[in-house]
Amino acid sequence: MRPLLLRLDHFGSFRDPVEVDFSDVDYFALTGPTGAGKSTIIDALCFALYGTVPRWGRENVIAHALAPSVAAGKVALLFESDGRRYGVVRALVRDGKGTVRTKEARIDELAGGAPLDEAWEAVVRPLAEGEHVTAEVQRVTGLEYRFFTQCVVLPQGRFAEFLHAAPRERQDLLVQLLDADVYEAIRQRAVREEETARSAASLARDQLAKLSGATAELEAELAERLSALRRLAGTLDADLDLLRAREADIRRATQERAAVVERQAALAGPRMPDGVETLATARRAAAEAAASLLDQVAALEADEHAADEALAALGGRDRPQAALAALDSRDRLTAQAESARAQARSAAESLASLRSALQDADSAMAEAERLRDRLRDAHAAADLASRLAPGDPCPVCLRPVDSPRAAGRPEQTRDGRTGHAHPGSGPAARAPGAAEIRAAEGALAAARKEAERARTAYAKAETSAGLYSTQVAKLEAELAALPPAVDRAAAEGRLAAITKAEEVAAEARAAARSARSRLRQAQTDAERADQRAAEAWRTLETARDRLLALGSHDDPPPPLARDDLHRAWTDLLAWRDRAARAAAAALAERDEALAVAGAGLSRERARLAERLREHQVPLPGEGTPDQLGAAVAGEVARVESRLERVREARERAAELAEEAAGKEHAAKVAHELALRLRANAFERWLCAEALDVLVTTASGLLKELSDGQYELALSDRTEIEVIDHAEAGLRRSARTLSGGETFQAALALALALSDAVARGLDSIFLDEGFGTLDPATLDTVATTLERLAAGQERMVGVVTHVPALAERVPVRFEVSRDAKGSHVRKAGL
Repeated sequence: MRPLLLRLDHFGSFRDPVEVDFSDVDYFALTGPTGAGKSTIIDALCFALYGTVPRWGRENVIAHALAPSVAAGKVALLFESDGRRYGVVRALVRDGKGTVRTKEARIDELAGGAPLDEAWEAVVRPLAEGEHVTAEVQRVTGLEYRFFTQCVVLPQGRFAEFLHAAPRERQDLLVQLLDADVYEAIRQRAVREEETARSAASLARDQLAKLSGATAELEAELAERLSALRRLAGTLDADLDLLRAREADIRRATQERAAVVERQAALAGPRMPDGVETLATARRAAAEAAASLLDQVAALEADEHAADEALAALGGRDRPQAALAALDSRDRLTAQAESARAQARSAAESLASLRSALQDADSAMAEAERLRDRLRDAHAAADLASRLAPGDPCPVCLRPVDSPRAAGRPEQTRDGRTGHAHPGSGPAARAPGAAEIRAAEGALAAARKEAERARTAYAKAETSAGLYSTQVAKLEAELAALPPAVDRAAAEGRLAAITKAEEVAAEARAAARSARSRLRQAQTDAERADQRAAEAWRTLETARDRLLALGSHDDPPPPLARDDLHRAWTDLLAWRDRAARAAAAALAERDEALAVAGAGLSRERARLAERLREHQVPLPGEGTPDQLGAAVAGEVARVESRLERVREARERAAELAEEAAGKEHAAKVAHELALRLRANAFERWLCAEALDVLVTTASGLLKELSDGQYELALSDRTEIEVIDHAEAGLRRSARTLSGGETFQAALALALALSDAVARGLDSIFLDEGFGTLDPATLDTVATTLERLAAGQERMVGVVTHVPALAERVPVRFEVSRDAKGSHVRKAGL
């Protein structure tokens, strides 16, 4: 398998579409810093082929193929295998729940000569889709997934351990590297095969035991009985024909008897309906009753019409009722108006007294306010005088105060002007106390409350007087709008006459309605009587038609008397009775003939049954000719079938005996194989043989890689030794090799394993850690890789982040990574 072109679109750390062209390179390196995405390219190649990657753990895990923020991705690989070109594509998608699943997978065979940019369209034939792609890849490459991961990406580190390991450890490593545990699987399979073979042998023996009764004696006995039954069958036909003739006679007699019985049943069927005797009288009575009621209805309907006309002549109730209602309204409004006038007058009178009380309350409140103001002024003057000294200006007249006792008190001066008393001008005034002021204020509050109460009462009285006046005016207007007064006695008399006329009309309507109801019932009864008569005639006609088919030309049923239903029925039933007696006599004759024929049939059947018992043929229940013939034929078939089964059982017994012997032999072989594979010596022998082949192949490869300096060999103690031809063929332990020499030897062992597991592999990738090698060792590694690439027809790829090694590779795919993801660029020397 040789890759040609790899396409990545949103795979792993590669967020943008990328193409890696391997078509023109044989030796290349994937370079770049750690974490740039070098190994992701190898992962993409592996995923395109097998749908999984070794670094992801389990083979069915694909979630790591897409970054968490990516919804879809795609990987496509163009490769060659055995001279043919193929294209494999796998597309991934993340669903609404975040689960990554494979949306598309397919592999196609492509035209070999097409350019790479057109190769995807040059499909020769589709090979597989979906889950079948991996199996098809294994078929066209010849590599299973586990061998691909061992041989394309070589496990050199394990072979370095292999070189230096002790024999027991080397055996364990070899078992793992060569997948030698398959022999344990073979041993387990041999154990299962042994169990399966023993179970099959036991089952065959059990089945053989069940066939022990199939003997040669039984086969001979059945063959002899079969010959006797066939002879009986050959002579039985004449007896069965005679028996069938007897049965035919009985069937004819039975049919004739059944016809007589059927005639008897038909004759017993006709029956005169109930009430035929009185039906004519009932019809006449119903018709007369209907005619009488029809006259009554006519008379009562005339009375009803006359009462309705008398009521219409009186007119309706509306006018006298309206006149009486107007009279009632006039009386009611007159009384209401008189009451409203009286209330209006009373309100006017109370309004005058309330107006006088309101005036008195306002006067009392004004006087209380004046008294309160005088007391407040006197109290303020006394307080001011107590705080003035002689000579201070008076706050009222601004003149100097002679004596504070009279400061602020106005009085008449000598020049005739009003002024204030000064010291020595008059007697001292007494200042009112706080209690007098509070009493005055309380009297003022009481006067105000009384005035407010009087004002409220006056307002209510004034409003009531207005309402009563308005009500009086409204009632007087309603009285004026009423129609002129009428005579109450005349209106009431007219209403009484109308009521009487209504009662008479209602009685007339009820009587007419009752008569009409009785008339309808009488008409219904008459119709029902007619229907019963018609039905009785139809029944009679039907009965006569049925009996007519049973009568003879000599004695047919009598004709119907159309004028009298009862007599017609009586004549027909009398004829029926005579015919029934004749049918009873015919039935007795048929019964006697059947008894004679049945006795003859029983004798013939008993004779034939005795012959069948002699040949051990089971007798059927009824023993008809067909049943007896079928019993003989069935017994022949049963004996034939049993004879065939015995012969088959004998053949099957021979086959089972042979099968049991074969399975027992197979169980012994599987048991012996399991015992030999269980021994530890087998594993040691197997590993020793594999190690010898592996070291021999690796020795030739190492000699080529080391330019003829080194070869490998096994010591007597199965230690791996190096033959150094630069030291005259000196043999020394592989533990003494330097770092570069160890790499060469490990690489030779890896290539030997690759050739052993997958011969014809066209490409390998070395994903080995080279960063810890010293310059001299690194130079040896680089030289070895150059010889490997030049000396064999295979593609060699190296994954490394060591610049010194990458620079010696002719073609480099430089891998870098930034915030947008990984990128790859092809570069060469």
